[in-house]
Amino acid sequence: MSDNDKANDKPNDQANKDQPKFDWVTARSSCSLPNVFKTLRLQVEEDAKTRNALRPNNSPYEFSVKENDGGFTVLLAAKEVRRSVAFSLSEHAIAVRDGVGSPMFEVTVAFDDHGKCRLSINGEEREFWQVRRMALEELLFRGL
Repeated sequence: MSDNDKANDKPNDQANKDQPKFDWVTARSSCSLPNVFKTLRLQVEEDAKTRNALRPNNSPYEFSVKENDGGFTVLLAAKEVRRSVAFSLSEHAIAVRDGVGSPMFEVTVAFDDHGKCRLSINGEEREFWQVRRMALEELLFRGL
């Protein structure tokens, strides 16, 4: 066997060294429902702050986020209007309900073969911003 053949017997060590090792355990841990729920809550708080900043001066309405029974609620407070959207964490999903408690949708999470955390609603993949838009668009923008 020549030296060239011996070199070819080894797996492509240089390519493996150049490729960073993927820490799938940490990535998978961050894709747990409780961690996704925390991330979603922080992003929803930012959405409410941003929407409040976009209101005209002396607006008679305001948005806020309040903790409640293991979840959180986004509230619209106006003169004669009180509307809300509630997010709660269950064992297998994040439930989103309207102001009267009717289910809007549930969000599930999955860690895919590419190392990405995927959110899903009714079997359709969604990004975090799409989940927030589906839950909050009517509350933040309709009827004001």
